[in-house]
Amino acid sequence: MLFELRQYRTRPGKREAWVKMMEEEIIPFQTSKGVVVVGSFVGEDEDDLYVWIRRFDSEAERERLYEAVYESDYWKNEIAPRIPEHLDRDRHVITRMEPTGKSVLR
Repeated sequence: MLFELRQYRTRPGKREAWVKMMEEEIIPFQTSKGVVVVGSFVGEDEDDLYVWIRRFDSEAERERLYEAVYESDYWKNEIAPRIPEHLDRDRHVITRMEPTGKSVLR
């Protein structure tokens, strides 16, 4: 099992719109393809921070789901073109993690 901790920085004044896009479009689309979204968060003291965590059973599953999501016409034509207006992609931090034996997230 592996997790992705994905930390994004929104453009000035765009976090609320980004959260709406995530909650109403991106997360439902990805979960419809089989992606497990463990959580979605905003920074308490950082008004441009958005964080979400995804879980995959294996590297093979992650690769399969990446293809199902990011190679789809819907992602390429409807979602991806709108992302740059919301996010500073140069500031993304994506961390792959494995849970420890006592982790409640599994």
